[in-house]
Parts: sequence; structure tokens; C-alpha cells
Amino acid sequence: MAFDATFWALIGLVLFLAIVVYFKAPAFAARSLDNRAKRIENEMEEARELKEEAKRQLADYQRRRREAETEASEIVASAQREALALVEEARVKSEEYVTRRTQVAEQKIAQAEADAIAEVRASAVNIAVDAATRIIAERNLGGDGQMTQRSIEDVRRRLN
Repeated sequence: MAFDATFWALIGLVLFLAIVVYFKAPAFAARSLDNRAKRIENEMEEARELKEEAKRQLADYQRRRREAETEASEIVASAQREALALVEEARVKSEEYVTRRTQVAEQKIAQAEADAIAEVRASAVNIAVDAATRIIAERNLGGDGQMTQRSIEDVRRRLN
């Protein structure tokens, strides 16, 4: 009986399968695949947990961002209120300053008027006294000088 190449190929295949079964290669392959499936399953679970953690962190960051935006808007509003208060205070102080300066100027003007009036009066009194002295002296050329002096003092007393 002549065995051809197909027969020997069949014998080689059967021997190969017998050796594979003898060394428990299918169980090893199954264990390897099971281990890989478990590892993939663990990685997927870990990925889910990481995803959940990322969602929690995102929510936390968004909450913090909202709080920061709220705080920033409150700070801006507070700064605007303070700025308005400072502007109002500066306006009031400026008005008070202008009022005080106006009063001081009015007082100075009133004092200058009073000084001018007093100076005009003093000048008028001096002129009147000089005129009265001349008139009395002309009228009383031959008389005593005491009457003239008394008249001058009397005029001064009445005009001042």
C-alpha cells in the first residue's frame, strides 16, 4: 500500500491535534482568553469609574466657576457702589469747599466795604474839621484861640 502525501498530511494533522489535546492547549487558550476578557472587563470598569470621577470633578469645577463668577459680579457691584459713593462724597466736599470759599470772599468784600466806608468817613471828618477850622478862624480873626479850639473839638466829637 502506497501512502501518498495526503495520507501523511492527515497523519501529521491527527498527531498535531493529539499533541495539542495532550498538552491541554485548548484549556490554556480558553484560560488565556478568559484572563484577557477579565482584564478588559476590569479596564472597562476602571474606565467607567474614571468617567464618573471626571463627571464629578467637572460638576465641581462648574460649581466653583459659577461661585467665582457670582463673587466677581458682587465685587464689581460693590466697587461700583463704592465709586459712586466716592464721587458723591467728592461732589459734596467740592460744594462745601465752594460754599466756604464764597463765604470767605463775601466776608472779605464786606470787610473791604466797611474799611472803605470808615476811610471815607474819616477822610470826610478830616475835611470837615479842616473846613470848620478855616471858617472859624476867618470869622474869629481877632478873638481868642480857645473858642476856635473848643469848636474844632466839638465838631470832631459830633462827626465821629
